[in-house]
Amino acid sequence: GGKWKMQIICTLHNNGPTRYNRLKRSLDGVSNTVLAAALRELETDGLVLRREYLEVPVRVEYAATARCERLIPILDALGAWSMELAP
Repeated sequence: GGKWKMQIICTLHNNGPTRYNRLKRSLDGVSNTVLAAALRELETDGLVLRREYLEVPVRVEYAATARCERLIPILDALGAWSMELAP
């Protein structure tokens, strides 16, 4: 659930590993609070992997997991189905 989770999943699938600020820029209108919460929930669900690189400053990237990649064909089918219903 959540307004932004599908968009986050699709963005990570299409762009590969992505840093937080780039992800935020690609999701027009999402707040920091909502994005951070959605990423935490997706990580807990095993759909997003958070990688932290011990650099100065610390670099964090988010990527779609294999479990998430298995979800993409289902989302594509759902999108195609909804387009068939659109007038």
